[in-house]
Amino acid sequence: MAWPDVKKTVGDWFKETPEHLEHGRLGEEAAKKHLQKLGLKYLTANFGIAGKGEVDLIFREEDCLVFVEVKTRSSEDWARPSSAVDRDKRARLVKMSLAYRRRLPNPYVKYRYDIVEVLLADGKVQKVRHIPNAFTENLQKR
Repeated sequence: MAWPDVKKTVGDWFKETPEHLEHGRLGEEAAKKHLQKLGLKYLTANFGIAGKGEVDLIFREEDCLVFVEVKTRSSEDWARPSSAVDRDKRARLVKMSLAYRRRLPNPYVKYRYDIVEVLLADGKVQKVRHIPNAFTENLQKR
């Protein structure tokens, strides 16, 4: 058996971004642009604490902080992307939002939790759905 003619070096293999991470990056960028078009002010991305979780995007809409979870999928054959935001994921988002708010001069601000679904086809964004106020701090879906 002959080895395939591989022209990549070992370093090249480690420089490639795994497909799921690339899809996530595309989804977050599409969500950011979509929310900005709706008039929300972008604050930061990927706020988190190592090993505890992270919030994909944080925006401000008037006097309300908006903590956004982005779910990117290439298919809705089995379920909507937002269905992946289960109770455990919602709990981590609530904890990270509290950690973020504690860093503010006035942590007692209005806030909400949104989900943005991004659908891809052939590596390109096909559809973006914004679900404002998707769940509450007591982890109940709306």
